[in-house]
Amino acid sequence: MHPNPVYRTGTEADALAFARDRSFGILSVNGTEGPLAAHIPFDLGQGEVFVHLARSNPIARTALPAPALLAVSGPDAYVSPDWYGAVDQVPTWNYAAVHLRGVLEPLPQEALPPHLERVSAQMEARLAPKPVWTLDKMSDDAVARMFRMIVPFRLVIASVESTMKLNQNKTDAQRAGAAAGIAANPIGLDAAQIAALMQAPVRSL
Repeated sequence: MHPNPVYRTGTEADALAFARDRSFGILSVNGTEGPLAAHIPFDLGQGEVFVHLARSNPIARTALPAPALLAVSGPDAYVSPDWYGAVDQVPTWNYAAVHLRGVLEPLPQEALPPHLERVSAQMEARLAPKPVWTLDKMSDDAVARMFRMIVPFRLVIASVESTMKLNQNKTDAQRAGAAAGIAANPIGLDAAQIAALMQAPVRSL
């Protein structure tokens, strides 16, 4: 997380709401030969995060319980110093992110079906008016095969950190210039989202 407190003035509730909305992140633990990481969807509960991994994933085979980090990234965009309309500026990158730290522990296999149902229900609800997909659309044999290949885990949250870096350390005019520059010269798919966040009232996660 960025050390400047100007980017970290939001509440824990704001950070958790951001993480819940994204519902996808990078889970990392220390393995015997170095850090292990997995890109995963997740289901955020009260003080805990439910995830699943392929049974063959190195994290699933490491010694658990163990300290873990779930990094949740939002949109990001490059900022050219030319857009500030001021001298002696440097390039930077604006972004939003949340880090959830805690202890990762395995769960019994019976925890897998309700977890998968919660994850799919949350995402399917965003696709309305499309009919919702549910596990019962799969045959029993297909479900059984899938469940043999993945295993459930829980991250018990010990701390929540967040950063929303949107040039809050600049003047209003400089922020507006940077936002306009990003909007007019988008690099990547996230540029429009970052520009919109910068044009909104100043806030942090």
